Amino acid sequence: MSNMSEILLMTHVGFGMLCIVSALWVFVDTLNAGEGNRGRIASVSLAAAVFMWLAFFIGGYWYVAAYSADKAFILKGPWPFAHKFFMEMKEHVALILLLLVTYLPIAASNDLVSNSAARRLVLWVAGLTVVLGVVMDGSGAIIGMGAKVALLPK
Repeated sequence: MSNMSEILLMTHVGFGMLCIVSALWVFVDTLNAGEGNRGRIASVSLAAAVFMWLAFFIGGYWYVAAYSADKAFILKGPWPFAHKFFMEMKEHVALILLLLVTYLPIAASNDLVSNSAARRLVLWVAGLTVVLGVVMDGSGAIIGMGAKVALLPK
């Protein structure tokens, strides 16, 4: 893997983690929604969406430009499920995650202080974003390990 490919991959992971942390921040702030944190909830929910879209585009570019070599090693190695299940799952869950996190700033624009239904909606969207983000991160780790074990001497 070239240095540029490694930088792209780590940038993808970094933006994904920033999305997870931002969504968690929105979740906690929404639990304590008040006039003092309304603006912060709106700003951080928008940041979560931006971070996820950046992770998606960078990861998509890496997938097209650099993943084919790793994929070949993974499929011939002892952990072919790293691609067959985990990468395939990531490809589909990413779309759900993009929809959720794109909706987050829209949902957060409601009056979360006095509208308990709107507050519950933001909690669910932010919570699902965190959970799915962690699943995506763990899946990426398994894919990386699949490539690593494929390159180990037998």
